[in-house]
Amino acid sequence: MKKILIVDDEINIGLLLSKFLTRNSFDVTSATSGTSAMDYLAKDHYDLVLCDYRLEDTDGKEMLVKIKDNYPKTGVIIITGYSDIKLAVELIKLGAYDYITKPLYPDEILNTINKAIETQIALNASTQDTPQANAEKVKAGKTVYAFTDEFVIGQSGASKDLMKQILLVAPTAYSVILMGDSGTGKESVAKAIHLNSPRKDKPFVAMDCGSLTKELAGSEFFGHEKGSFTGALYTKIGHFEMANGGTLFLDEVGNLSYDIQAALLRTVQERKIKRIGSTKEIDLDVRIIVATNENLQDAIAKGRFREDLYHRFNEFSINLPPISQRGKDILAFAESFLQLANQELNKEISGFSEEVIDCFLTYNWPGNVRELKNVVRRATLLTETEEIQVKALPLEISTYAKSPGFELADHAENAEKGKPRDLKNAALEAEYETILNVLREVNFNKTKAAKILNIDRKTLYNKMKAIDLDSK
Repeated sequence: MKKILIVDDEINIGLLLSKFLTRNSFDVTSATSGTSAMDYLAKDHYDLVLCDYRLEDTDGKEMLVKIKDNYPKTGVIIITGYSDIKLAVELIKLGAYDYITKPLYPDEILNTINKAIETQIALNASTQDTPQANAEKVKAGKTVYAFTDEFVIGQSGASKDLMKQILLVAPTAYSVILMGDSGTGKESVAKAIHLNSPRKDKPFVAMDCGSLTKELAGSEFFGHEKGSFTGALYTKIGHFEMANGGTLFLDEVGNLSYDIQAALLRTVQERKIKRIGSTKEIDLDVRIIVATNENLQDAIAKGRFREDLYHRFNEFSINLPPISQRGKDILAFAESFLQLANQELNKEISGFSEEVIDCFLTYNWPGNVRELKNVVRRATLLTETEEIQVKALPLEISTYAKSPGFELADHAENAEKGKPRDLKNAALEAEYETILNVLREVNFNKTKAAKILNIDRKTLYNKMKAIDLDSK
């Protein structure tokens, strides 16, 4: 039986809520002040606190901060007599699961409470559930959260906050902006939102706006009919139509040209599209998630991004923390990527040496999760022992090893092991290192990297794909 603490100085409301929740199989305690509520929390564990925003001795925001600081495994819902969107956003950022306005409707509050408790259970989980555990949950009628193999449920404060926001917005129909440096895993987060939404059985379609030319963008978004323009040899279905009923993920949305942004705005507003060369309108039911590694508000100020389109997308926003701010979650990511690499390469490497762990925790990871994945994948390929050793790491990371016995010659010897010593392989290795170094210099901004490398953006994308630097 889940335990709920009600905090409200209006005794009648507290009493009604207590009776209602008790009838719905909750163990309920009521407090009429912030002070008495903190006393209850100090003596016993509660799964959830329902707290009125206006109390005689404090307010809901102060209570929320105290509860989250002292009892992080307890969920919090704030109840108030008036609606204030700015306050609601502030409370959610401080850790509240939700913000409910009076009058309270039984079905609504019961549904919110159940979801809040389920979300808190997921946040408190130390590891991802195994398929067997999920099967038991299904039998018990409990919610099972779904994630891709590359999504890691971390235990750092930043990771838990990210998880909370994903599970909060996933069941809604909100459009979402994912903001963060390149390589922070924005596509993985977009997939997590989709997989935990009512659209999970419908298509998830990802589209890289950074590689689109102005000429092709309309066809890629909306499709075209055969013969509608020179070179249109067949009918093409666009990404919006492919994603109908599901989720469309637009990566690097800030790179879209202004006229394409105008066409997107019409589509988002009207929820209809026409293929190029067609007069037939197609109704759309698509959730849109966009990602950017630049500040779109700065782009608006510079006239590069439409403010009206930004507000259409920005029904909810999530900031993805760089991996350097996620503490020992780095090791959880590394272990997850090692498992994937073992499967891909048919190996059974058990883990990482202590020196490698030291390197991983000390290095600043400018390429974020994407860089870590590539490092682990490459090291797995080079390793023929039970554990990955420092000499299998790239030079810029291996220099963080604490052991004085490590020699650069070991690194060079291992890097060459098993490779034909010919000019073609040497050239490919040099190209890989050059591209990676330039990407790091510009914080993985592909447009800037292409300019520095003196190649067009499409060529850069192709080269990155060839050496597996394009995975999110």
